Amino acid sequence: MPDLKIAADHLRRDAYLYVRQSTLRQVAENGESTQRQYALRERAIVAGWPIERVHVIDCDLGKSGASAVARDGFQELVSEVALNKAGIVMGLEVSRLARNSADWHRLIELCALTATLILDEDGIYDPSSFNDRLLLGLKGTMSEAELHILRARMRGGQINKARRGELQIGPPVGLVYRPDGILDLDPDIEVQSALRLVFDTFDRLGSATRTVRYFRDEGILFPRRLRKGPGKGELLWAAPQHSRILQVLHNPRYAGAFVYGRTHTRHRPGGGTSQIKTPMDEWQFVMPGHHSGYIDWERFKVNQDKLADNARAYYIQRGSGPAREGPALLQGRVLCGLCGERMGIHYNQEHGRIVPTYICQERAVRRGGTVCQSVPGKVVDPAISALLVELMTPMTLEVSLAVQDELEARLAETDALRRQHIERTRYDAELAQRRYMKVDPDNRLVADALEAEWNQKLRLHADAVEDYEVRRVDEMTALDAEKRRHVLELATQFQRIWNDPRVDMRERKRIVRFLIADVTLVRSDKITANVRLAGGATRTLVLNRPLPIAQIRKFKPELVKEVDDLLNTYCDREIADIFNQRGLLTWEKKPFNLKKIAFIRTAYNLASRHQRLRERGMLTTEEVAARYDITETTVHAWGRQGLITKCYSDSLNRGLWDIPPDRIIAKGCGGRGARPARLVTSNAPLSGQDAI
Repeated sequence: MPDLKIAADHLRRDAYLYVRQSTLRQVAENGESTQRQYALRERAIVAGWPIERVHVIDCDLGKSGASAVARDGFQELVSEVALNKAGIVMGLEVSRLARNSADWHRLIELCALTATLILDEDGIYDPSSFNDRLLLGLKGTMSEAELHILRARMRGGQINKARRGELQIGPPVGLVYRPDGILDLDPDIEVQSALRLVFDTFDRLGSATRTVRYFRDEGILFPRRLRKGPGKGELLWAAPQHSRILQVLHNPRYAGAFVYGRTHTRHRPGGGTSQIKTPMDEWQFVMPGHHSGYIDWERFKVNQDKLADNARAYYIQRGSGPAREGPALLQGRVLCGLCGERMGIHYNQEHGRIVPTYICQERAVRRGGTVCQSVPGKVVDPAISALLVELMTPMTLEVSLAVQDELEARLAETDALRRQHIERTRYDAELAQRRYMKVDPDNRLVADALEAEWNQKLRLHADAVEDYEVRRVDEMTALDAEKRRHVLELATQFQRIWNDPRVDMRERKRIVRFLIADVTLVRSDKITANVRLAGGATRTLVLNRPLPIAQIRKFKPELVKEVDDLLNTYCDREIADIFNQRGLLTWEKKPFNLKKIAFIRTAYNLASRHQRLRERGMLTTEEVAARYDITETTVHAWGRQGLITKCYSDSLNRGLWDIPPDRIIAKGCGGRGARPARLVTSNAPLSGQDAI
């Protein structure tokens, strides 16, 4: 008997059957459920719809019904209902159509507006009828609750196994599950060596970026294991990326710990999910020492602190970060003694070199205030350097031996990795050879492919051997007898090496970070630096503030007095030469010149050499000629004869004549064209015509 709810208007429109299974595994194994869903077509035909107008939408097989996102079939069904093309919508049960109340009620609302019927295994419903709509709403709520119960049941079993540490999670590269279910190190020695080198290099360099750079510079490859696809489980070797190294350093499973709850899933508004990392102190289950690892738990926590410290260099509140190239020795180790915030660094040019300044501007940046204080690094850094030299003196011998051991251990690690890589390529080549030798020679299609693979493996092996030999020669020369002697001399030459400008500034900063926890600076009349050492001990340094530039440029009183005394005998250029011969320098650490001496005279109102000679009665050439009524040529002739002396008064060679007091002038007839005057001594007898 036909259902009374089906009207002629419904039959004029098409019937739509929606078929869905939640997973592909259910599609493959639960075939009976799929057949029951397809069987609903018969009910539509019995109700009066021709078979050609019964449309089956089954493109969502293997997709979850928790959301309409990524369900193209459900989106198509909703579109057909909204366009008033559907007379009836069929599904085996409500859960096949949707397990989300929002999607389910949206479909009910559209069916009510377009007078579309809904059919399930229990019967036919008219969404425009209140009773049917109420029943459909209850079924939708129960379907969503059922999904919640199923998830909670699976989640509870997962958490219960995680609580005991028995939950098997896909292991990272370098760790594998044994047949008995115990997580252990990968039996591949090359994989183990590569992972251990990551942790050792990070301990030595203190930066994930520099660890990646070290691997690339040394030509060392890093493994990764395929998770899916036809080659699932195989190892691939490639140059490491920064993200891969960070994943290794952040993964607690390498420390032998079972951890559950490192991430949680968050649903996005537009559909889909995202993985949110959980802070370490909020991890749900943490069991150190659960299985074998490459490092211990304490070392893992130290690495996390170091990575967090490095990461602060990229936040708004810049912290210490990894050691950089700048000349600021205390980068990331300076605290403001007034407000307690971490001080930043500003660089500026001073006499052609970069000079750091430690500045506290947190109050200015965060609260719109003013700069708290600034302390010149050119005063603090040398004092800290001197303190480090003092601290390192008792332990220089141990440092020397540790440096030598570290260099040798580093070379041994890289050499072992390269030899293991050669062994792997040799094995691959031999395996390819065995495969080629077993093939039927007449089957040329297979034989040619296997031969090409064998040749490729041989080339890879040859390249690995060649690279190993080249790098081995370089490394063997790196620690020859001469360099070993230099390493041992570190015990007595630490101060010279520390102050050597060729030493990378990042290495100095790394030494500072090993020895100094932080430095608190307070600037008042003097600069106070409270140094807290890594072991907890403290040192207090009181430093003089740098002089103002005006006072620095001011010449010392004793220098001004010496210039004043020398001006009685020498001109400006001669005084500059005297100072340079003595090795004296200006405030700019430059030699003296004529302009500097002239500046001192002008600034301190000193009489010039010319003025002093004039005060002693010396005359110019014009004045001598006018006084004695002679020509200037005669004056110079007397000078060449040595009768009078010419004294040079300044850099322009402007001379003044010194006429000795025992000289008198004998005049001629009085005119410039007459007989010239003669210069005679006061004790020479004069004739009557020459006497005045």
